[in-house]
Amino acid sequence: MSNTTDTTDTTGATRAEQAGAGWWVRNSRALLGLALPLVLTNFAYVALTTVDIVMLGRLGALEIAAAGLAIALFNQLRTTGTGLVTGVSNLVAEARVRDDKARIGALLFAGFFWATVCGVVFCAALLLIGPLLVLLGQDPKVVDKAGEFLVVLAPGMLPCLWFQNLRHFTTGLKRPGPLLAITLASVGATIGLNHALIYGKFGLPEFGFVGVAIATVTVFLLSFLAFVAVILRDGVLRPYLTSLHAWRWNGDAVRSVWRLGLPISGTYASEAGFFSVLTLVIGSLGVEALAAQTVLNQIVYIVFMISAGLSHAASIHISEADGRNDYVTARRTGLLATAWGVITTLVVAVVYLVIPEPIVSLFVSAEHADNADVIALTVTGLLIAALMQVFDATQNIGNGILRGIGDTAGPFKISLVGYWLIGLPSGYLLGVTADWGVEGVWIGQTIGLAATATILLTAFLRRAERLRRETSGAPAPEPESS
Repeated sequence: MSNTTDTTDTTGATRAEQAGAGWWVRNSRALLGLALPLVLTNFAYVALTTVDIVMLGRLGALEIAAAGLAIALFNQLRTTGTGLVTGVSNLVAEARVRDDKARIGALLFAGFFWATVCGVVFCAALLLIGPLLVLLGQDPKVVDKAGEFLVVLAPGMLPCLWFQNLRHFTTGLKRPGPLLAITLASVGATIGLNHALIYGKFGLPEFGFVGVAIATVTVFLLSFLAFVAVILRDGVLRPYLTSLHAWRWNGDAVRSVWRLGLPISGTYASEAGFFSVLTLVIGSLGVEALAAQTVLNQIVYIVFMISAGLSHAASIHISEADGRNDYVTARRTGLLATAWGVITTLVVAVVYLVIPEPIVSLFVSAEHADNADVIALTVTGLLIAALMQVFDATQNIGNGILRGIGDTAGPFKISLVGYWLIGLPSGYLLGVTADWGVEGVWIGQTIGLAATATILLTAFLRRAERLRRETSGAPAPEPESS
């Protein structure tokens, strides 16, 4: 039997106090207090692509489908590259504790190295992928138009990943800077540039839907330069960016970032790839289906940002409990975060069920006659998404809470089973083989997310219980000073 007399949780409560409802209230406040700023920053970031989709929705089904396909492919690779530099924050934090300034500078260089390598490789892949998309059953007209979009958008991968490296670098130093302010400014710039470049305002040429790509790349570059300017004005951060260590090859730092970032990148890529492949399956069903998928993905992605913030906050709290060998608190925190994820997505689901048409009309203009089928399909998809996003939130939080107790490889392996062995075959069988169309693909996607969420949550509970048993005979840790 474990010693429970004087162990404390993240709020300083004793284990005996945890048995009551007070623990859930206190820790809900702590969890949501940490998650809220993360969610707000996530919302601001996703607003960038939301603005793009809304502007494209005013142009027509072909434009939505083509740009949506291009953005989906770009985001697939962007997510993979971001995962590779995510570990920079953890490594920098470790070096900061040791006051190893040379190591911190070397890690900054290593992050830029991998961001640049990924940016160049991914840019080339996006420019060359057109013929492969046609072989995979995509409409040649959509592929050609998506190619026009990608010629402009693809180079934006470099400043986008450089920005992500700086974000994780400054987070590791616990000086993230005005990320929310920069992102909000980026949203304003995106709105203004989209309007000017699509329609040719303020003396600029009228670029049409390609103007969205020009605006996006411009905002990526301006955001990165703004972040650099912030660092150069910060007396603590500036020495790291200007030191010789930040611009000198360090093989150990480069390898460290690779080793830690690779499993994270694999998990991100597996999840994003699952949605990208399903988008390709839907693209084979027609232009209207692909346009509806583009809009539905964006709506669900906005809500997904809530669970992303909860997942990160829960991971941090669970890591603290893991450091104290307090796996009862870790387990309960995981369940608490999952519960809040389910609650928030159910609230949003009610809105989907009550007013689906007005929600879709925010993204797709009814003024174009050829948008009628797109609107109808998206409304149907939104009803399916009411359930799908509950499982999506649960699996996202499941990834975070497993990482919180030290399991980084597990989420990747589980994603291969849930997404690729269950979700993808289900989507193809229901959508294509059974001829249920795009609705069948969406149902199959929901099945895959439900399976992934179930396996992740089960794995977390089993690992937490195993760790509790392994450490139950150890002396209780000293309470943390407040």
